[in-house]
Amino acid sequence: MSADRAGTGVVYAHPNRADANRCRTCVTPARGGEESVAATLARTAAKQGDGITGVVRVTASEVIGVEVLPPIIAALRDQHPGLKVELALSNRMQDLLRREADIAVRMARPEQEQLIARHIGRIELGLHATPEYLDKRGTPDSTGQLAEHALIGFDHATPFIRGAAKSVRGFDRERFAIRTDSDLAQLALIRFGAGIGICQAPIARRAARPLIRVLPDQFALQLDTWIAMHEGLRHNPSCKTTFDALAASARADGHGDAMIAPAGN
Repeated sequence: MSADRAGTGVVYAHPNRADANRCRTCVTPARGGEESVAATLARTAAKQGDGITGVVRVTASEVIGVEVLPPIIAALRDQHPGLKVELALSNRMQDLLRREADIAVRMARPEQEQLIARHIGRIELGLHATPEYLDKRGTPDSTGQLAEHALIGFDHATPFIRGAAKSVRGFDRERFAIRTDSDLAQLALIRFGAGIGICQAPIARRAARPLIRVLPDQFALQLDTWIAMHEGLRHNPSCKTTFDALAASARADGHGDAMIAPAGN
């Protein structure tokens, strides 16, 4: 895999030109998926012409898509009003090789050799609650005291969750007062004072009603953050511009608060 090559993006031959076969070769997925091919061809055709125009499909997790990307996309379109962005939000990793999306913001290192990936940094996760909840129930001084609190957590464990749960004694499914696999639902429950749960620390800090970090010295997870796209898009102006904007802007919100700790820190 090559890193940091996305600053360059792939000018596709227009289907009406003699080398149309080359264009079709570029967009054919690794296996099957005629609908994905059709969608990619439509986006590719829209990206032809001068200037930053056309359609770019970006995929990200629900929380990143709702809490981090909107101001970035708004600023990007202010600069490039001819650019159209399709935002596909899912905690499932969409397949860039099958062209389910052009660009992905991922919480794990992409492994496929055909992808261009840039490690943009880390997001810190911590336990959080509202001031009102802690005033009512008290603030735990140790992980052992979490058993005395209403915990908000997952319903079905993923490999990442299983690894993370080992960091906090008592933070397991059977102890949760409220269980859901929706990260957005967990965040909403924390914000409404339903209990203590895991939240991205920058999101907790910049909320209209900031959440309170609980046990910061005893529980902290670092979530690596990557941006990836298919190497076949490395010369595409719209994809290159969007890729670079996401990489640069994801690190800070409008108030200068770092949303993602830069790589290397």
